[in-house]
Amino acid sequence: MKKIGLTQLAKELGVSVSTVSKALRGSYEIGGDTQKKVQEMAERMGYRASPYAGHLRNHRSKTIAIIIPEMTNNFFVQAITGAESVVREKGYHTLVYATHDDYDTEVSITKHLQSGRVDGVIMSISESTKNYSHLNELTESNIPIVFFDNICHEIETAKVITNDFSSGFNATEHLIKRGCKRIAYLSMSEHLSTINKRKQGYLEALNKYDIEARAELIVKCGLDDAANYKVIKRLLNRKDRPDGIFASIESLALTTYQVCNDMKISIPGELKVIGFSNLKIAGLLNPSLSTITQPALEMGKQAAAVLCKHLDKKRKDIPNENIIIKSELVIRDSTQLGNRAK
Repeated sequence: MKKIGLTQLAKELGVSVSTVSKALRGSYEIGGDTQKKVQEMAERMGYRASPYAGHLRNHRSKTIAIIIPEMTNNFFVQAITGAESVVREKGYHTLVYATHDDYDTEVSITKHLQSGRVDGVIMSISESTKNYSHLNELTESNIPIVFFDNICHEIETAKVITNDFSSGFNATEHLIKRGCKRIAYLSMSEHLSTINKRKQGYLEALNKYDIEARAELIVKCGLDDAANYKVIKRLLNRKDRPDGIFASIESLALTTYQVCNDMKISIPGELKVIGFSNLKIAGLLNPSLSTITQPALEMGKQAAAVLCKHLDKKRKDIPNENIIIKSELVIRDSTQLGNRAK
């Protein structure tokens, strides 16, 4: 007979896994009627709490896992640095895992961690993640998760994010105020809330200034730099090519620079460029790159602080909340007026 887990119970009841978990523990956060329904369904479906999970709840490894999509993005490097500084101070060790933006790798890592190797997880989900059952299984094993940047709304816990919508709006508005009328948005996964919010901000800014949002200027890119190069080159080969580019992630801004260099397109004279980036060398590029700079270090620190506080106080659940830390618009030469040399 197949073992029944919290995920199956939650699906049958039409509630979250967190609600089921709390109800079965008799948490004061869940009303009596709901607790009764959950307990009755658990009995009917033959659910039995895992004694091993109880062991994990009492076992402390003093280790925290940090799971990120990639190691080459400066944002994640800074976030790890911030998290580790807090974790060390609290007496914990860290294990860092990179999923390489691959769903299967992410699933494999989380299943490995269910063995009790870590006390908790700080995580930014991968670009290809659409199903979250592996994350539910992790929380079922009493390993709490705090998300940052690329978050999972379906899991009730703390999420450390930045103001992606208003940052997307501000970046686009800046290009408009610099005289751009045909602004392209270089996108990534449609499944990530961060990218979607940046896109929404872009569209809202266009709407505010009565600029038509043209489908051909919203360009879907991927994880392959060589493929992205071809996509951006094709965009800039158009007769009515854009006069401004808003890159939703760091690597797309750098690829745009490479394409412009090869095509002899002047930045900012012929094309103005702005992008989300935490590159320390953004000011040293030629021309220096205007950026939306995320508070990566602080986001890592905040995520670690929330998780460590939870672990130290041995609370059963982390409150479901969005912790927002604002990003900063940094204006440099790539969006300046005039025809500066590239």
